[in-house]
Amino acid sequence: MFSGAPPKDDLQTPIELSMQESQAEEIEALEDRAARVKRKCCEAQGESCSPADWIRQDGWPVGIHNMGNTCWFSAVIQSLFHLPVFRRLVLNYCLSERILEKNIAFMQELRCLFALMVGSTRRFVDPSAAVELLREAFRSSEAQQDVSEFTHKLLDWLEDAFQLAANGNLEDKKENPMVHLFYGTFVAERTHEGKTLSNIEQFGQYPLQVNGFNNLEECLEGAMVEGEIEALHPDQTISSGSKRWFSKLPPVLTFELSRFEFNQSLGRPEKIHKKLEFQEIIYMDRYLHKNNEQTYNRRGEVKRMKEHLTVLQQKLECYRSYGSGPTNYPLADMLQYMLEFACTKPTSVSPAEDPKLAASSPTPPSSNPQHTDANPDDTSQRMPIYKPFTQCRPPMDAPPHPAPHSVTEEELRFVKTCLQRWRTEMENNMDGTLKASIDRVSQALEGMYSDNRLCQVPYRLHAVLVHEGQALAGHYWAYIYDHSNQCWMKYNDVIVSESSWEELVRDSYGGMTNASAYCLMYIDDRLPHLIAEDTDDETGQVMQGMDSLPPILGRYVRQDNHWFQQELREWEEQLYQPPQQEPAAPTAASTTTRVPSKKKDESAEPVPQPGPMMLTPAMQGIIMAIAKARQAFDNEGPEAGLIKAFQEEYSRLFELSQEETTAQQDPRLHHALVYFFQNKAPNCVIERTLLEGFTDRNLSFDDRSISIMREARAKLRLIKPEDMDMEEYMVCALNYLNHAYKDNTMLLRRGEKRGVDQSLIALYRRRCLKELNDNAATLFRSSEVNGVEEGVIIMNEAVIPCMHLMSRPDMISQEDLDTMEAIRSHWCSYLEVDLDDSLQLKLGEFLPRVLDCSTERVVLKDPPTVRSKVPHDLCSRLALLRLMVRTGTLADDR
Repeated sequence: MFSGAPPKDDLQTPIELSMQESQAEEIEALEDRAARVKRKCCEAQGESCSPADWIRQDGWPVGIHNMGNTCWFSAVIQSLFHLPVFRRLVLNYCLSERILEKNIAFMQELRCLFALMVGSTRRFVDPSAAVELLREAFRSSEAQQDVSEFTHKLLDWLEDAFQLAANGNLEDKKENPMVHLFYGTFVAERTHEGKTLSNIEQFGQYPLQVNGFNNLEECLEGAMVEGEIEALHPDQTISSGSKRWFSKLPPVLTFELSRFEFNQSLGRPEKIHKKLEFQEIIYMDRYLHKNNEQTYNRRGEVKRMKEHLTVLQQKLECYRSYGSGPTNYPLADMLQYMLEFACTKPTSVSPAEDPKLAASSPTPPSSNPQHTDANPDDTSQRMPIYKPFTQCRPPMDAPPHPAPHSVTEEELRFVKTCLQRWRTEMENNMDGTLKASIDRVSQALEGMYSDNRLCQVPYRLHAVLVHEGQALAGHYWAYIYDHSNQCWMKYNDVIVSESSWEELVRDSYGGMTNASAYCLMYIDDRLPHLIAEDTDDETGQVMQGMDSLPPILGRYVRQDNHWFQQELREWEEQLYQPPQQEPAAPTAASTTTRVPSKKKDESAEPVPQPGPMMLTPAMQGIIMAIAKARQAFDNEGPEAGLIKAFQEEYSRLFELSQEETTAQQDPRLHHALVYFFQNKAPNCVIERTLLEGFTDRNLSFDDRSISIMREARAKLRLIKPEDMDMEEYMVCALNYLNHAYKDNTMLLRRGEKRGVDQSLIALYRRRCLKELNDNAATLFRSSEVNGVEEGVIIMNEAVIPCMHLMSRPDMISQEDLDTMEAIRSHWCSYLEVDLDDSLQLKLGEFLPRVLDCSTERVVLKDPPTVRSKVPHDLCSRLALLRLMVRTGTLADDR
């Protein structure tokens, strides 16, 4: 793409950049863009429960909002932004004249985005303007872009933008900082008919094959040296080989790992999940053209050593897997089995009857009554029997093993001697010769390029771009090294978290899950200015945050932060309006709760009181029912007492559900079962719900209540999940739990005593989500049309929206992350199964949304409305109750 070699000038002064505050046109353009960003942020935050959730923590990096299949943008931009030398070039970019080019417009948007990432008080920023320009360049607004494709386009545009800023001549590349920073050259040599031909080529991102290699060093060796091609010539065989040597390495060295290939038989691309290891520090000396002679000699030695290592490993494998049949066994075990066979006595002859067998029997002396009469000088008695390498001798009560019909003492001694000698020889060959030789050759191979002469050009890993999913669907995120704090950070769209090398390896090496590294970005460890932060020219102190921004960009960020603070204040005023007056303290009469009853039961005894505690109407009803069941309990036991109490409470609640509802009295508030009765819930649901009420631990205030509680718990355990169709209720439950979590979060912000422990709601939400996902997967795999459609509906309307809500940075927890990862892995596993074309199509439609829930614009569905038989709905009665409390007109007995 470039002509000529890149400049060797220092990167810190490739172009003299200056910012003039008096440039009215640029200021006006920035103000217009700031207004657009404000509108975009307002729209994005309207989906959340509170703008306060998006306040940036001091000193913490910001995330980038996923605009819908734009995780590739976030991963690449974060990797470049956190490279200080690149960040300085972008922020200080200046164009003396206005040029209407798309790449220039993108450069200006990138500057604004970087400025917000430096100084914004928002937890994440909006990249929509820059993303739209790139999408237009790709002529696609929906397809998920490839990271390498996007990075190529990005570097092309940045190169052109800096060239225009330098001199306006696109033919002159000598002073372009993008070329100097990201592009290098290599020498391609080819031997043909005894002659060496070479040419110099330029590269940006260097592609590496993954198949056939185990680590990054092997990939580079494979890319540098191509195998010889032999062709038949009329007179001779002509040998032609190709080699590559880096002649100039860029300060930022990026490797593309080719993890996608086209499957000709299936007619579609596939992802390569093979494990590929890489290190934090790599030394590039062995791949440089200036070291080609010593590297070439070492490659020849490495080739010979690898061939010798292969022979040694094959010999060792012959010992470990011996035999000519379809099944092979370790030779050590086979020799041991032969020794045991020779020493085994026939099952029909006991050691006492046959002195030959008694002499060779391995039975301990304490358990053999004939042992005391044996000859103490008989060496065959004391001959040790070696234990096998991989198995132990069978227990004494095991079935009898095959044994020789007859064996003389001399034959047995001869067999033992041979088998033991052969085994000793085999052990010496394996441990003393083969294994030692393999270790020695392996160590020599590892140290072949580790001497100081080939460890002068270190490159440090700066960023790893990870792809999770398959070829046609997936999600990108980035691990980036924080050079200031010397730790790894994970950038997953709006979520930024501290990570570790162990987590990076687990997600990046591949081979275990559907996630693997797709791009590796290394930086020259000899150039400290690549990661050095800006310093003040006068004081020499490091400039951070807003101090590091040019004045015009600083004003732009301050204006956006001002708007954000205004949004927070407006939201607080709307949501947290203080009450007009505090309600009066309740009197003793107002705290008295009465159990409603249609008529008095003469047989009922006084209700036992379980201590000084406030009882709900539901609990008071159960206590009353247990009291009425006293006679049945005393005469027939706990089961009869439970049945009687169950019938009493069932009848009471049913009668209560038939009562007329008024504005001052709603029976549905006494018990959930009244609501169930009025809405014609299935009997199995009503009965189970009521039975659960009798299992409450608060009933343990006397022996009768404890016995009935235990009986209820025993019966509840007998109800199996398949006895009840709970799928409809689980969908509703998940919706309710999402609302409960959201509302409880808002309550907790107003005071820790206003809500309940969030982890409890989160626990049941995860359980419900997992159960629904399992049901959806079962329906999907059923291949039945109705079942598949129902499974897809569950995923689209329940599972995916819930995962979106759980992914919010203010709500995320490690347990939620583990649950979502398990769900993603479950659905990704179907990509490796031979599914029908229709199932493959449906899976491809919703799998990207499962893998990347942050792209969802989910509006939380309202819970089912209360169906009332009277015009007095719950909301109006609650509003009336609040009004009466505020005005002090609420009577004490209500």
